[in-house]
Amino acid sequence: MFEQAAIAVRDEHGYQKLHALIDAAFVASDVEVFLDRVTRSKLRIRDYEAILKRGLLGSEAVALYEALPVSDQGLTRERFLRLVEKVPVELRQRYLKVYAYY
Repeated sequence: MFEQAAIAVRDEHGYQKLHALIDAAFVASDVEVFLDRVTRSKLRIRDYEAILKRGLLGSEAVALYEALPVSDQGLTRERFLRLVEKVPVELRQRYLKVYAYY
């Protein structure tokens, strides 16, 4: 069975602040608003860097992300993509254009 290697977080403070912003976007009561903003921006939900640079995760998210070491940036992208996949199926179907691969 595949087991992911544990990677230690090097900048705990910045990492936690950025993850709080990401988690806030995927709160059950706000995820539809977030998906709508991604749709209006004509972005794909899995394009983390574009979403980040467009300011959809908050104005300070870009600076927090760029200040992180590369390993912490990778962990952050993985967390974002995990949350993207945990969005309820009915919302994913409603926002199929954002979720589609094309």
